[in-house]
This record gives sequence, C-alpha cells and structure tokens, in this order.
Amino acid sequence: MPQRLEGLQRLAVLVLRLLLGFVFVMHGSQKLLGAGGIAGFAGILAKSGIEPHVPLAWVVAITEFVGGICIFFGFLTRFWAAGLVIDMAVALLKVHLVNGFFISKNGFELVFTLGVLALAVVLMGPGAPSVDRATGIEKGAG
Repeated sequence: MPQRLEGLQRLAVLVLRLLLGFVFVMHGSQKLLGAGGIAGFAGILAKSGIEPHVPLAWVVAITEFVGGICIFFGFLTRFWAAGLVIDMAVALLKVHLVNGFFISKNGFELVFTLGVLALAVVLMGPGAPSVDRATGIEKGAG
C-alpha cells in the first residue's frame, strides 16, 4: 500500500498549490473589488496602526491577488509564495496575535495556517505540473 501512495506526492504538491492560489485570489479580490475596495482595506490597516496604510493596502492586495494567480498556475511560485509568507507574518504579528488563536475571535488561526502553507510551497517548489517547470524556471524531478 505505501508504494502505491508514493506516486501521489506529486499530486499533493499540486493540490496544495491550487488550494493556496485559490484562497489568496479570493482574499486579494475581496481587498481589490470588495464592498470597501482598497479604501476600505486601507481603513482597516489604519485602524490597526499600520502605516503607510494606502500604499500597503495596494501591496497586500496585489500580492494576494496576483500572487494567488501565479501560485495557482505555478509561475514564479517560490517568489510569490515568499511574499505571501511575509504578508501573513505581518498580519499575524500586527493584527491577529493579540486576539489569541481562534479565528472566531479574529485570532491568528487562519493567517498562521496560510503562512505555513505558503512556506511549504517556498520549500517544496511548484511541482511538476507548473509553468515554472515547463519553462525551465525550476528544474528537477517531480
């Protein structure tokens, strides 16, 4: 049985990359196109004491939206995943940590999980079915 599952490791990297990309596209699009848009998100950053809130709102929204698309397709995967690790680390330390662990209390549960998943993608790379591998940006088996 373990030998049969060994071939699924490639699939696991793909599934992780697709999930992470999708989640960040959704979060980034909410910041870009949601009810409050960038102005609303910038207001949230300002209330959290994060400055300069407007430029950072753009950086976060673009990192999440464009980075999510790129991770989904496996293009410049490690670069965008590293950006998302930083994004989630800042969110954890500056916003969510004081609220404890659980997301129900605006805690760091979700941002911690997403940050660790992004770190896993940085460490593992894009996997075989990716633009990075197809174009030679990333080399290697699997």
